[in-house]
Amino acid sequence: MAKARHSRLDCTPGCAVEAAVSLIDGKWKAVILYHLQDGTTRFNELRRRAGDVTPRMLTNQLRELEADGLIEREVFAQVPPRVEYSLSDRGRSLSPIIAALKAWGDANMDLFARR
Repeated sequence: MAKARHSRLDCTPGCAVEAAVSLIDGKWKAVILYHLQDGTTRFNELRRRAGDVTPRMLTNQLRELEADGLIEREVFAQVPPRVEYSLSDRGRSLSPIIAALKAWGDANMDLFARR
């Protein structure tokens, strides 16, 4: 079940950051957005690229990203059904942020080795 969204964001300092982070929070959303930067991708390919994500969790995260307008889902009427995911214009606008997160992660991998 998807977590409840804020009904409104107040105007306290940092509310724009809170709003932005609320769209990409979750263990897999940033990972999904990162892999969709390579272009249109099918569900199973996203699952392979993401690693340990379960099909149910991936489905939930994809639905939330689509509901927030960050990705687009295209269903092809064929047997078996084919579904492709791609970044929307709004999702592409997050590309510099996702790239910065990756660069920061690459530069700070030693933090994760200690766990």
